[in-house]
Amino acid sequence: MTADQIVDPDFSAMADLVPDETELTAPFRAGLRAGEMRLQHCAACSEHQHPPESFCYACGSTDLEWQTVPGHGEVYSFVVVHQPYHVAFRDRLPYVVATVQLDEGPRMLGPIFDLEPSAVSIGMRVEPRFEAVSDEASVLLFEPEAS
Repeated sequence: MTADQIVDPDFSAMADLVPDETELTAPFRAGLRAGEMRLQHCAACSEHQHPPESFCYACGSTDLEWQTVPGHGEVYSFVVVHQPYHVAFRDRLPYVVATVQLDEGPRMLGPIFDLEPSAVSIGMRVEPRFEAVSDEASVLLFEPEAS
């Protein structure tokens, strides 16, 4: 977690939803804690990928490296959630879970909070938002791209 990243009590209830860190996910999760989007990049075919894997999804190469990327993209699809499936989301209803087509190539899922669901549309430009949920973990959200 960076020095300027404070655990917001509104997000701390999400801490128990963060999956266990593995050797493959550690660089991605470290990026979230640092307020950065990090994706695997294949040195052989130049594709970015997510989720992390030990080989390139596009060409099968094992020559993968981690790169920090802007992480901007477009809403590819989304759903509006109306049920409080976890206490962490009870006070956020309704909210959007979007599939975001990143400019770098991969699609990622993430919530869009603090925006009326009716304001979200397919093709809407979004950027990553990082929220600390504990001293050890941060989560990825999306928000409308700053103009």
